[in-house]
Amino acid sequence: MSVLRWCAMAAVVFCVPLLNMVFGVVAQASAQPAPQPDEESVTVAIHRLEPFVMPTSSGQMTGFSIDLWDEITKDLGWSTEYLDAGDVRGQLAAVADGRADVAIGGISLTAEREQSFDFTQPTLSSGLQIIVPVHDTRPSVPGLGGYLDLLFSRTMLIWLAAAVVVSVVPAHIFWFIERHNAKPVVSRSYFPGIVQSFGWGVGSLVGRNSTYPTRAVTKALAILWGFAGIVFIAFYSANLSANLTVAKLDAKINGPADLYGKSVATVGGTTAANFLRSMGIDATETQTIEGSYHLLREEGYEAVVFDAPVLRYYVAHRGEGVAVTAGPVFQEEDQGFVLDIHSPLRKPVNQALYRLRENGTYNLIREKWFGDDAATSAGDLN
Repeated sequence: MSVLRWCAMAAVVFCVPLLNMVFGVVAQASAQPAPQPDEESVTVAIHRLEPFVMPTSSGQMTGFSIDLWDEITKDLGWSTEYLDAGDVRGQLAAVADGRADVAIGGISLTAEREQSFDFTQPTLSSGLQIIVPVHDTRPSVPGLGGYLDLLFSRTMLIWLAAAVVVSVVPAHIFWFIERHNAKPVVSRSYFPGIVQSFGWGVGSLVGRNSTYPTRAVTKALAILWGFAGIVFIAFYSANLSANLTVAKLDAKINGPADLYGKSVATVGGTTAANFLRSMGIDATETQTIEGSYHLLREEGYEAVVFDAPVLRYYVAHRGEGVAVTAGPVFQEEDQGFVLDIHSPLRKPVNQALYRLRENGTYNLIREKWFGDDAATSAGDLN
């Protein structure tokens, strides 16, 4: 009996620590978070948009967003597989259906998108801007054709017609009285006498006359008609100046309020398109920004509205002599990377962004692509 007792005690002494060790390992394993299967290899949805995402001659990708993402993956030890989604809508769809883990490249962070996605910290503070053809920014002095169009506009023709009609009455009075002189200054015959009298009336109206009255009545008429001519010329000149000023103002675009009634292009499905629609401004929506540039260059469109960094990069590199920016940045907004809701990548990406901000790498990348442009400053990463 004692032997059995000693065997039982020995089993307890040896088995209890063994069981504790087994249960401890199981408990520790269950307490650890599940590994992130795609954490080391991340699929990134992109679409080509200067200067955020651009292909190089060797087939690689470059741009502000690419450089920034490369630094993040270096910091986190991740590898990247790029997925070309075509446009912003395609990028968001790729993240939503799980084909991509993150979308990068000039994507605006909006309240509407926040309902379906998570965002990183802003990578760029931006906004919308307008570009117009170069000729629209030159001094608005119309040429001969412009002056003729204005001179023979409907308003000016009405004024000239009124002057002609009003001149008929004094012309008949002048001819009827002056034709009875011994040496009349106009022909006694109705033709060409009335024509000569009409010439006197128009000449008096504009202050230049080659025929002068000889009778007291016609002299008085000439004085009254001269005053009428002064008033007419004053009103005519004022109207002409007003129309010329309006023509100059209508030709210039300095902000969103000047876009009404103009031919405007933008990219469909973007914050620029949504803004124009909310303002009631009719705009042609293209699939890509290149389509909008084409409408401006080749189709005579008067303005393109889009993200300020994109338009400024185009003007500085490919649009020199073709387009210029018009007015300041408006509808300010932030840009960043987009992830699925509750994505496990959000926190490490944000931490990497903070580190890049603190060690100066972010500023170097931003200055490489945008220089010291105040309109494209760093996002609030502090």
